[in-house]
Amino acid sequence: MANTPLAILDLVPISSGSNAAQALRNSIDLARQAERLGYARYWFAEHHLNPGVACTSPAVVLALTAAATRSIRIGSGAVQMGHRTALATVEEFGLIDALHPGRLDLGLGRSGGGPPRRGAASDPASFGVVNGRAPSGLLIPPRFSPEALLKSPRLAAQRRLLQLPNAEPQEYAEQIDDVLALLAGSYTSPEGVQAHAVPGEFAQGQVWILGSSGGQSAEVAGRRGLRFAANYHVSPATVLEAVDGYRASFRPGAIDRPYVSVSADVVVAEKEATARELATGYGLWVRSIRSGAGAIEFPTPDEARRHTWTDADRALVADRTDTQLVGSPKQVASYLEQLRDATGADELIVTTVTHDHEDRVRSYELLAEEWNGR
Repeated sequence: MANTPLAILDLVPISSGSNAAQALRNSIDLARQAERLGYARYWFAEHHLNPGVACTSPAVVLALTAAATRSIRIGSGAVQMGHRTALATVEEFGLIDALHPGRLDLGLGRSGGGPPRRGAASDPASFGVVNGRAPSGLLIPPRFSPEALLKSPRLAAQRRLLQLPNAEPQEYAEQIDDVLALLAGSYTSPEGVQAHAVPGEFAQGQVWILGSSGGQSAEVAGRRGLRFAANYHVSPATVLEAVDGYRASFRPGAIDRPYVSVSADVVVAEKEATARELATGYGLWVRSIRSGAGAIEFPTPDEARRHTWTDADRALVADRTDTQLVGSPKQVASYLEQLRDATGADELIVTTVTHDHEDRVRSYELLAEEWNGR
């Protein structure tokens, strides 16, 4: 088991009754704890206009975290390239790499620009899924359609505020090629001008592509020989097609063979009942995201229980709540084994959100102890 590394993805959640400054302090503390516990990586996500999420700039939080830790790999999961340029991204992360060389993972995602471009939907049965279960026992729920979410006024406001007027996102594959060329020091403009990002020329093997389906992100990662992170915690229904699309597209490049990490939402406590109590607010939190309003401050169990659920609410979050891995250390480690075996993952990324920071730290501690002891 120890040869399957565990990593952490942190959204820097803000709990009800707290604030962004405390959330950031909590995350930096958690990164220190993760280093002590032997986690392989510590990544930060990028989100905007979410009252309950404080990580709007992975590069800024990574710089703070790098200074507070010594050896754990740190990275973005992921930079939203739809509203950024290749040069700005390479230069930002190059500054971090200059002071903390060899520790940085540059995770890139398509989000933040136009609508997602997906490949044709795969039949779950083609991956051996029967009655919603992969051969390993992993739950593969029905697909969630994001169309209503993508039309939300908040996302329209986000695009308007993040992009310059009349600007159009660069085509994603071309953008990734520009990132790779700048990292390698080989960028030449269409007019023949050479350009160098200083600081910013670090190893292409530290680049990851994040994706939720077998569409463009998986193909770009595979064809350029990059590492790929598939999001079971965001889109559990499409995780198998995502890793399959990546492997089918893979050509040696920055790395010689396919390398896959797969994410999952987890909550661990000494007893299953305690873990489920800690996870009580998760469904309401996902509902706030899926409804288009943006992530709320993460509620206490009592606050979450006061919500009156409708059938529509339950349907909106069912795929996420059903695939959150909640329980004792032994239970959650077994669930993660199912995820690893179903996807053939080289490593796993876990993300835990609880109201109290101490419970989040303890969840990661219990999981690391169980995982490393198997």
